Amino acid sequence: MSVDVVILAAGQGSRMKSALPKVLHAIGGKAMVQHVIDNASSMEDAAIHVVIGHGAEKVRETLTGQDVQFALQEQQLGTGHAVAQAMPNVTGDSTVLVLYGDVPLTSPETMKELVSIAEAGDFGLLTVNLLDPTGYGRIVRDDNDNVVAIVEHKDASPEQLAITEVNTGILAVSASKLNDWLPQLSSENAQGEYYLTDIIAMAASQGLAIKAIQPETEQEVQGVNNRVQLAELERWYQLRNAEALMINGATLADPARVDVRGKVEQGNDIWIDVNVVLEGDVYIGNNVRIESNCVIRNSRIGDGTVIKANSLLEDAVVAENCDVGPFARLRPGTELANKAKVGNFVETKKAVIGEGSKVNHLSYVGDAKVGNNVNVGAGTITCNYDGVNKSLTEIGDGAFIGSNSALVAPVKVGAGATVGAGSTITKTVEDEQLAVARGKQINLNGWQRPVKKS
Repeated sequence: MSVDVVILAAGQGSRMKSALPKVLHAIGGKAMVQHVIDNASSMEDAAIHVVIGHGAEKVRETLTGQDVQFALQEQQLGTGHAVAQAMPNVTGDSTVLVLYGDVPLTSPETMKELVSIAEAGDFGLLTVNLLDPTGYGRIVRDDNDNVVAIVEHKDASPEQLAITEVNTGILAVSASKLNDWLPQLSSENAQGEYYLTDIIAMAASQGLAIKAIQPETEQEVQGVNNRVQLAELERWYQLRNAEALMINGATLADPARVDVRGKVEQGNDIWIDVNVVLEGDVYIGNNVRIESNCVIRNSRIGDGTVIKANSLLEDAVVAENCDVGPFARLRPGTELANKAKVGNFVETKKAVIGEGSKVNHLSYVGDAKVGNNVNVGAGTITCNYDGVNKSLTEIGDGAFIGSNSALVAPVKVGAGATVGAGSTITKTVEDEQLAVARGKQINLNGWQRPVKKS
């Protein structure tokens, strides 16, 4: 049986105090609605429908290129009305799973369990017990403990308000049943809306078994209505990420001060200090040490490498036993071979730096191919940009570049060559040559320093 997933993402989210649609606010660096889509997509052959309304074009733009269908809810008339907008695109004999774009962390396992209940011909309902159920619809059960209705908080009696089991809004049922029930919904309630929850009473009246399950954690069904709740859910999400890192072989100096905003593959015996951010697709090998205040974005770090404090790696590949930082910036296209060293206040971009080579401090190496065992002195820059085009600098194996040198690309420095400190190199330096390109020094006797005018 096929599965159609309907994600409700049309709400305004006025309490967020933001021009950005609520469902596009991020948890772990990813829009909340994207979390829902990604988790739902883990089910085989699931068709994804996103109901949009406020900020519809921005949501469409954000999800461009993904295999989702959009349904427009022009007027926000309640959850039942929202689901109805998607039903024309839903396969008639499928199972429908209803999710929410501002409830981002429902696990794939919970989703699959609900779908399996519906595929067996029953009604799958996700509920949760809360210490403070204020604002939530209450689950009403009969004397035999069967679910018979959901009563919204504003419509509940004092006895019903005492119920702590609440509705999450997440459910699974056959499309054919939904098509029967949705036209029967009424807006005669305190909110004047078409509640999806009213289908529970319809299902119970028809004798359909309503099987309620609960998530592993409360946070799986926690919705976000304001930035305080967003921050609370972010912290819980990051703690789970930190736990996964530790379980898989990383020691964290403080699990509360490491953020994962993407996907991390890792080896064993990793040590990560405080205030480290891992973004995008990151690979960290065995015995890697990452010191405090580092950002690693879409990069690979090989075994035994040390990333020292306050360094930024972006779209970089660092091989084994390298030494990076402190205060280093590896920009996109940087590749370090084994045992390469990039030191403090060094910036690289589209630079391939060979095995055992060193760029120790205060240098810029961009659009460069650096051989093995090269030493680049402090203050060296590759002048790779003429205002229009970028050009390549090539440095051969074993070359020595003296401090405060400028290599004006396109230019080559041969293997074993030496560039004297303070040189501006504009033409090829052959293998084993010494190149010195600096102004002639003149010393004058009798020099009088200027004096301040009275």
